[in-house]
Amino acid sequence: MYGQYQYGTLQYGAETEKGSPIDIFTPDLLEYLPKYWYDITEMVCIQDTAAAEIGTTKFSIDDVLKQVFVKTATWGLELWERELGLTTDNTKPYERRREMILAKLRGSGTTTKEMIKSVAAAFSGGEVKVFEYPSEYRFEVQFIGVMGIPPNMAGLMQVLEEVKPAHLTYNFKYSYTWWDTLKQLTWQQANSKSWSELRTYKGE
Repeated sequence: MYGQYQYGTLQYGAETEKGSPIDIFTPDLLEYLPKYWYDITEMVCIQDTAAAEIGTTKFSIDDVLKQVFVKTATWGLELWERELGLTTDNTKPYERRREMILAKLRGSGTTTKEMIKSVAAAFSGGEVKVFEYPSEYRFEVQFIGVMGIPPNMAGLMQVLEEVKPAHLTYNFKYSYTWWDTLKQLTWQQANSKSWSELRTYKGE
């Protein structure tokens, strides 16, 4: 969805407000005509109407194409979720729903260390390491590409429970800011930040 526009909601011939996403797809047809047509009101109206229809059509084509790819899909996420057997929750942000879809796609097939790594990376958006402890029947997922706790841990745990062998347990390891990194902050600067912000502070 782009603003208030969604595929299938624009009626033929309907006008859109200035500055809408459709504007970038709308050509200036008068540029292709001799300049003496510019002063003829009827011709300007005809070209503006035709350009608006072209813009709407190109916008719709581009919007549909975006639904083919998980990372750009919006209203099409529901189709992906239906195909993968995931529950659709339109109250969740697009990014959270995309994480679940990508993790589900990456988690198909035989469970391996690389699969778990790929699934976890889909949620963290950064580099992930997986350490196996066969004698303890567990593995550890370490997030090293992002600071702190990734926002959709509940979703990651849900997918891990689906793809991992039932006899294995797991735990997570997170990265936080070293105290030495905070020495550059004045007391006033540090006091203006929350504890969570300080734990994931990367420097100015």
